[in-house]
Amino acid sequence: MVLDIRGIGQVLGNTGTPWEQWVKIIGIAASLHTGSFITRLLDAAGGELPDSVGFDVWRGLEEIPPYRSGPVPAAARELLTLVADGDGVLLTAPEHSLLPLELTYTLDWMSARDGLSGKHVAVMSASARACGAMWAQAELYKHLLGAGAVVSGAELVISPAWPLFGDDGQLIAPDLRDQVRAVIRRLCPSDVMEPALSL
Repeated sequence: MVLDIRGIGQVLGNTGTPWEQWVKIIGIAASLHTGSFITRLLDAAGGELPDSVGFDVWRGLEEIPPYRSGPVPAAARELLTLVADGDGVLLTAPEHSLLPLELTYTLDWMSARDGLSGKHVAVMSASARACGAMWAQAELYKHLLGAGAVVSGAELVISPAWPLFGDDGQLIAPDLRDQVRAVIRRLCPSDVMEPALSL
């Protein structure tokens, strides 16, 4: 499903005309390790977006406390504000079925505050096994759909035998790059993506 948001005007924080810069995507990696595969995958996915799309990665996962009623803690408030200002969310998740507790806390905060209601969220899970990412997808979908998000995604099958990232951190594996771009298309209008995908 393509998110058609033509006419929303200029994205907060971007420069340029409304026609040049329509979309702002928020990236979240469900990992506490900076150098993990899914963190690198998220950063590389941002590199596939055209200049007209803003991409902000939230890296406060380890600071999120369990949900509780009352005042919103700073880390959760930062996330809620960032997601509210964005047009969509790109989330990368580990292949195992048990989501990191911090990610569960994050989803709980956004669900309780309606932070994901109607928000388009694309999920990418990666595994070296054909079905390895399926369980993470199913668990994430349950949380995201319960929070009212409009969810799409892909289970990416990767080969450990082939190099996936270049020295600059960008994707160099053609099959993986094509799969990542297909996910990104679901968050951006086709008119925005075409210039980047034609390179």
